[in-house]
Amino acid sequence: MELSDLYSQKILDLAGNARQPGRLATPDASARKVSRVCGSVVEVDVTVRDGAIVAYGHDISACALGQTSAAVVAREIVGTPIDEFRQVRQQMHAMLKENGVPPAGRWSDLGYLEPVREYRARHMSTLLVFDAVVEALEKIESAESVTAAR
Repeated sequence: MELSDLYSQKILDLAGNARQPGRLATPDASARKVSRVCGSVVEVDVTVRDGAIVAYGHDISACALGQTSAAVVAREIVGTPIDEFRQVRQQMHAMLKENGVPPAGRWSDLGYLEPVREYRARHMSTLLVFDAVVEALEKIESAESVTAAR
């Protein structure tokens, strides 16, 4: 398979027609991830209430693969329980690195990224948004545990 075959029409459509949520004015936490391989940059903001993500924002400077991941996340993340998002991230890592199955249900469009499995150099940009959101969630949990300890 050629690298150009990776960029299917569906991936280009998802990336090109993505809603751009912008950044949140007062998020609970933010995180920034950079791919050293391709230079993609993802900055995310999240707000969490009662164990679910209730607000999300991002600023993306990435290839079509990173844009596709971010587009699906932006479309589906609000209302997602934290544990479910962590599971989707784990499924994406497994799909690319361990021949795992793609996420299902409302996250099923991520399956269009399954061919990325064959291009290790593209894994990081595809996973950046998931890793950034989980880092932001960990910052929130860390702050909550510090507050609870006082």
